[in-house]
Amino acid sequence: MKKTYFNWSSGKDSALALYYLLQDENLHIDRLLTSVNTHYDRVSMHGLRRSLLESQVKAIGLPHTTIDLPQNPTMEEYQKMMTSVVDKLKKEGYKACGFGDIFLEDLRTYREEQLEGIQCYFPLWKKNTKELLEEFLALGFRTILVSLNGEQLDPSFLGREIDQNFINELLENVDPCGENGEFHTFCYDGPIFSKPVAFEIGEKIKRSYPKPNAMDGETIDYWFLDLLPAKGE
Repeated sequence: MKKTYFNWSSGKDSALALYYLLQDENLHIDRLLTSVNTHYDRVSMHGLRRSLLESQVKAIGLPHTTIDLPQNPTMEEYQKMMTSVVDKLKKEGYKACGFGDIFLEDLRTYREEQLEGIQCYFPLWKKNTKELLEEFLALGFRTILVSLNGEQLDPSFLGREIDQNFINELLENVDPCGENGEFHTFCYDGPIFSKPVAFEIGEKIKRSYPKPNAMDGETIDYWFLDLLPAKGE
C-alpha cells in the first residue's frame, strides 16, 4: 500500500474524493493537508475558521498538516512553501496524494508537474457533476455554502444546505459542484466523520476583489458566511 496524503479543502468535493480513496486497497491515507491563510486564520478560498477545520479533521480521525500562507501570497511564495511541505512529506515516505478536482485540466497539470515524485490520484475526475452531487447526498453527506462569487450565484444561496431543491434551483450556467469557482462549501457530516461537526451561523460578509485582466478597475463581489464553533464545543 502506498503511503498517501490527501489535500483537504474542507468542502464537499474533498469529502467525496476522500471517501473514495479510503476504500482503495492500494492506498494508505494517513494524513490530510490544508492551505490556511494565517492573516485571517482561515482556510484559503473557503474562509472557514481554523477552529472549525480542526473540529472537522478530528471527526475524520486523521493526522493533519497545514500550509500556513501569508495574507496575499504570490505564486512564487505559495510554490516555495508548498515545495517545502511536500519535500518533508517525501522524506517521511509519502508516495502518493489525492485531490478532489473534477475537470479543470490546467489545475491538474499544474499539480502533477509540481509534485514530481508523488503520484496524484483524482477519483472524481471527469465525472458528471450533477450525478456526483446526487451521490454525495445519497451517501449521507451534509454540506452548506460558505462562500460564493456574486457574479455567478445570487447571494441568497449563501448558507444554504445543499439538497435536491438546491440542485433544482441552480441556473444552467452554474456547475452543480461549483467547479468553475461559483461557490465553496463546508462539509460537516457523512460517512467519513465519526460524528457531525457542530457549528453556528455567523454574519454574511461581502468583499470586493479586482477582476482578473480588467483594465478599468472593475471588481468582483465575493460573499462569505462566517461559521462559528458551537457553544460548548
